[in-house]
Order: sequence, then structure tokens, then C-alpha cells
Amino acid sequence: MTFLERINQDLTIAMKNKEADRLSTLRMVKTSLKNREIEKMAPLEDSEAIKILQSLVKQRRDSIEQYNQAGRTELADKEAAEISIIERYLPAAIDEATLQRIVDETVTESGATSLKELGNVMKAVMAKLAGQTVDGKMVNQIVRARLGG
Repeated sequence: MTFLERINQDLTIAMKNKEADRLSTLRMVKTSLKNREIEKMAPLEDSEAIKILQSLVKQRRDSIEQYNQAGRTELADKEAAEISIIERYLPAAIDEATLQRIVDETVTESGATSLKELGNVMKAVMAKLAGQTVDGKMVNQIVRARLGG
């Protein structure tokens, strides 16, 4: 079952159960996936759909940060609820210990010793983590700490 089929199935269930928040989030997800499918002029592969869902989660995290700074906690809570719905369709996130191990391996392999090499290390780490759910900010913080920043 493709992501789009699964979203359609869950959309129907949300309509029948009158779950308004879940319904609106799933409609937004479906629209994003369909728009990308139209741009591509071909059905999406699961890896592409995962990338789209990850970008939707990232957008919502950025919005939460901005809403909290503006004191709009009700909007931040709405975005957080959307994240929890979207994350159900993503693979499980990598825990911090595993992330730390991957960063250590990558730094050792690349021979990086200073913050000047942050970009190269980040690029290598993110390449290793391709297709997995990971928070880029967390990766950046771990790499900075490892390189002495």
C-alpha cells in the first residue's frame, strides 16, 4: 500500500469518526503528496513521500518556535498536534545515542578536527541518515559539540 492509499484510507476513517483536526491534517498531507506527484508527472516512491512528510514536520517545528516566541501557545499546540499526526506515517526517529555514535564514526572517518569542517561532517552524516527520520538541528548540535564548538 502506497503512502497516498494509506492517507486516503485514513481520511475516510477520520471523516466517519468526525475527527476534524486529524481530517484537516490528512487533507493537507494528501495535497502536498498529490502536488509533488503532479510536478513529477509520475507516482511517488515511498522515499520521496517520506521526504515530503519530513519537510512538513520541519515546517511545523519552525512554526511552533515562532508561535512560542510570539506568545501564541494555542497556535503552537495546533502545530504540535499536526506533527503527531504526520509522524505516524514516518519511520521511527533515531534516538540520540545512535545519532551520537554515527556522528563519532563520521568524524573519525573524515578526520575532522575543527568547526571549520562542520559543513563536510554534516553533509556526510546526513548522507548516512538519508531516508530516516532525524532532526537536523539535533545533528548539528551533536556535530558542533564533537568538533569542540
